[in-house]
Amino acid sequence: MKRTTIEIRDLSIGYRTHRKTRQVGSGLDASIRSGELTCLLGANGVGKSTLLRTLTAFQPPLAGEVRIFDRPVGQYRTAELARLLGVVLTEKCDLHNMTVEELVGMGRSPYTGFWGGLGREDLRLIDEAIDRVGIASLRGRMVHTLSDGERQKVMIAKALAQQTPVILLDEPTAFLDYPSKVEIMQLLLRLTREADRTIFLSTHDLELALQIADRIWLMEGERGVTVGTPEDLSLDGSMERFFSRRGIRFDRRIGLFRVVRPSVRSIAVAGSGERREMTCKALRRTGIDPVAADGEKRPLVEITDEAYLLHEACGSTRCATIGELLEKLE
Repeated sequence: MKRTTIEIRDLSIGYRTHRKTRQVGSGLDASIRSGELTCLLGANGVGKSTLLRTLTAFQPPLAGEVRIFDRPVGQYRTAELARLLGVVLTEKCDLHNMTVEELVGMGRSPYTGFWGGLGREDLRLIDEAIDRVGIASLRGRMVHTLSDGERQKVMIAKALAQQTPVILLDEPTAFLDYPSKVEIMQLLLRLTREADRTIFLSTHDLELALQIADRIWLMEGERGVTVGTPEDLSLDGSMERFFSRRGIRFDRRIGLFRVVRPSVRSIAVAGSGERREMTCKALRRTGIDPVAADGEKRPLVEITDEAYLLHEACGSTRCATIGELLEKLE
């Protein structure tokens, strides 16, 4: 049964110095549940990283409360939090003379005591974390020689080795290529299912979050945090209101965003299947609005299994590819 692991109540976040207080969010109420992958979305500067740091007790709230397993976060000792929360932040670790395996092994520090000796079970968990993230080939490399994407995977493996029930990540896919982004997101989702982990992450990978996350937190300055499944937030207009800009439209049918270009003309398209879908996509991209063939006398693209036929008043042209069709339409 899913249970609430982190809850925020009337939370205000920001920075307090001896001179002034800068508030970046207030009146925040939401919760995170076990066995779910929750993604925090919001515009640049809205306070996502500040919220994440507040949840992890790296900085205190300005007001309100953060509760972890129904206990105020301020009541936990640092050693206790280290066994509850695994944290991966965006800051690059500037480490020299340390191998990947040694860095992942640091995830076991909450359990190894003062001298940090690794036992058989610690070594097994380190191996498991390295294998889960797919960095076995890197285990002997020095950390400072890694690329940004490789380093990010190592930090995730370190959090996995820590064996905490909750993992919080700040932009974990920021430096990765697209296949690696998908791989990491699927890995995190799998961990929620297989190990009943609570995983909460901030991200700018909107399309991935909408396709993979169990729950979304939409963070907006004045509106606070809006929480729901990607589908509910799509249907109630939250996604459209929050992210749509000129040239971008949220498509409620598929729950994703589309880049919109002004149409300069329309053309009828006859056909079906994926070839028609790709043809219509290409036409929209070039400013042509594809409409259904209705028998009117107008330019017509007829799609068959072998070719793309362009029928115009002056005659018909056979095109072997969509690229060739677009050249003819110019």
